[in-house]
Amino acid sequence: MGDESGPVERFQTYLRIKTVHPEPDYEGAVKFLRAQAEEIGLPCRVLEPVKGKPVVIMTWAGTEPSLPTVLLNSHTDVVPVFPDHWEHDPFGAVKTAAGDIFARGTQDMKCVTMQYLEAVRELKARGVQPVRTVHLSFVPDEEIGGVTGMKAFVETDDWQRLNVACALDEGLANPSEEMTVFYGERHTWKVEVTCCGRSGHGSRFLPDTAGEKLSRVLQSFLDYRRQQEQLLADHPDWKLGDVTTCNLTIINGGIQRNVVPDKFHACFDCRVAQRTPPDEFEALVRDWCRQAGPDVTYILSQKEDNLENSPISPDNPWWSAFSAALARLGVSTCPEIFPAGTDSRFIRRLGIPCYGFSPMNRTPILLHDHNEFINETVFLEGIKVYAELIPSLARVPA
Repeated sequence: MGDESGPVERFQTYLRIKTVHPEPDYEGAVKFLRAQAEEIGLPCRVLEPVKGKPVVIMTWAGTEPSLPTVLLNSHTDVVPVFPDHWEHDPFGAVKTAAGDIFARGTQDMKCVTMQYLEAVRELKARGVQPVRTVHLSFVPDEEIGGVTGMKAFVETDDWQRLNVACALDEGLANPSEEMTVFYGERHTWKVEVTCCGRSGHGSRFLPDTAGEKLSRVLQSFLDYRRQQEQLLADHPDWKLGDVTTCNLTIINGGIQRNVVPDKFHACFDCRVAQRTPPDEFEALVRDWCRQAGPDVTYILSQKEDNLENSPISPDNPWWSAFSAALARLGVSTCPEIFPAGTDSRFIRRLGIPCYGFSPMNRTPILLHDHNEFINETVFLEGIKVYAELIPSLARVPA
């Protein structure tokens, strides 16, 4: 690959741009990406499907530009940090003597952004040109649901003109020698439960209180959570994406310490396994609320039934090209359902295969965690993976 300091230093520069919510520096990210496109020699344009939410598109023209294209997608934003819990400045991109690079976004997902760019840089330097045109998209707001990012983008004429046939997006690190590839996602639900009851003085045994009802609701959700956790433990061949998780994330209620409130509100983040029919899970929620007592209601503030999966059968040309490229590198892959949500779902809903893939093996899963890092060797090896994978996908025949 030649001088390896260049790719690592460019990666560190990108990590230092604070594209962190709630006020991500998208202007800084766009400026950096434009400079990379100019260095590599890729046409670049910036779109705004939503004002103030830039989508950067780079294009690497293929030898057969009439064919539907390959898309390499990544998001520019990162989640907030708690600096007191970090060993190093979370936006310092510090590299230790062991080669570990610490920064928010090292895994989720600025590493993939830079691996795409460095792979294309290397391939172009070798004189390689893809058969199908390859587009690179860099979208905002994935970390807050993607509604003002990828979801808005795929509804535009600019998206239609890209003529995408297959896409890549983010995955997860894998602590083993394998690399994980995701072909679908669990259903993402946000369940909000309101418990209403008798109000009065905090010194009394009041009947039918909101707190008692909330306690029953919590017990039902957490009992189900424990059952699903046990189900995962009982099936060693299953992954997190094969079961349903329910987590309490917010509780609101109360006005004064000696007043029993008339209302409590609880929010649950539920990721429903594809093996569980959505109607069946909602029936459970409805029953838990009914069992908790009168005046207990729920709403689904988010209900995404992600039923679309990308093909992973050997006879599918996209999966075959993906698998063959990694096999040539001696890389073992394990296909899974993604346990959380990514921008992949907006692409799959259009009937376009999209594979979630971050080439990070021998790496602990630290997305959204304190002390997020990637080792420079793993980062550099990922560039080699994409340098093999991108032309392989672009060679898939019409």
